[in-house]
Amino acid sequence: MSFFIQSLFIVIPIFIILIVLEIIVAKKMKIKINNPVDIISSLSSGITNIAKDGLKFGVLIISYSWLVKHITILKIEPIWLAIIIAFIVQDFSGYWLHRMNHRINIFWNRHIIHHSSEEFNLSCALRQEISTIVRFGAIFMLPAALLGISPTIFAVLGPIHLFMQFWYHTRLINKMGLLEKIFVTPSHHRVHHAINTKYMDKNYGQILIIWDKFFGTFQPELKEEKPVYGIIRPANTWNPIIINYKHFWQLLKDAYYTKTWKDKLRIWFMPTGWRPKDVEDLFPIKSTRDSKSQIKYQTNNSRKLILWSFFQLFISGSLMLLMFSIASKISNITLFCLAFFLILNVFSYTSMLDGRKKISIITDLIKLAFILYIILTQDFNSDIFLEPYIIIFATYAVISTLATIYFTKSEPQLNIS
Repeated sequence: MSFFIQSLFIVIPIFIILIVLEIIVAKKMKIKINNPVDIISSLSSGITNIAKDGLKFGVLIISYSWLVKHITILKIEPIWLAIIIAFIVQDFSGYWLHRMNHRINIFWNRHIIHHSSEEFNLSCALRQEISTIVRFGAIFMLPAALLGISPTIFAVLGPIHLFMQFWYHTRLINKMGLLEKIFVTPSHHRVHHAINTKYMDKNYGQILIIWDKFFGTFQPELKEEKPVYGIIRPANTWNPIIINYKHFWQLLKDAYYTKTWKDKLRIWFMPTGWRPKDVEDLFPIKSTRDSKSQIKYQTNNSRKLILWSFFQLFISGSLMLLMFSIASKISNITLFCLAFFLILNVFSYTSMLDGRKKISIITDLIKLAFILYIILTQDFNSDIFLEPYIIIFATYAVISTLATIYFTKSEPQLNIS
């Protein structure tokens, strides 16, 4: 089991406790920073991301291990110095990858999910992508590879560096004095998530804010300019799977409908949001041009459905941890099926929250088919560990499908805005 997976069993309970504490403190301060359905969407996105990352799904263009093996010219000693250099390189490369994700059309699809919430709270930190198929981040780690820094250091440092970015997704912490000059703080990151014209495409730093100050992308939070959160082209859905591919689908349609081959090719690598003039005229997209005129996405869900969706979320998270705990005891194909089961489950209950009842039922039926496939193809006699867990997955699949049918009939027609 990798360090990343092992660490999840520690950090996930900590994150959940902090999210609950933030909700309690915000309520006492009489500050509205949470929408229950938005929290479900954010945490569900985290589940799909962890399931996908834990399976290491995707195509690796070049690995850091390969770079170290082939281009090292000097091996840094001692270990403490190697760790410091590794941290600096990790954060530096993170800045440029983050900046690229914001500035180039095709790469924005990898990051749109993280900015899609129209709230800003700790749960938003867990809105992470599942759409990245091609991985090439190791290219930005060339300085560390040249210095022979061990891949093992990054295997441990990478998850720690990622988890350190959780805490500053909050509106409850004001500016932090001297720390503002060196480190990314909640104030800096509120600016980054804002769609105000003055704040757009600023503060890409992940741990150190010095990269933004050096490369001209720094913007402090201003008292007279309250941040408005979300994306310019609102997602208008609670379904994190749809959000993950929404921008890519738009690019695909625009590339298909535009008349010139030049535009069909360059649309992918133009600045984020760019569209060919002909398709922009034919198929205009509603955008939030003025942050002050933002209308947040809302669905009038019943209290019963929201509570059931939180239960679905809890069970999905528990099954995800269970899946990784038995990963070494089951085949890769079974592991992938279980991961896909979780993604389908998230798709189903978030679709119901959107009022897309038929889609929710169809997804649940597909989910049942996956479990049936595992049951019919797995040799339980050769793996005594798997049978009780598959029964748990199967029982849950049946219960959740019956509940979906119930809410399809009992839930009123939603007025979606």
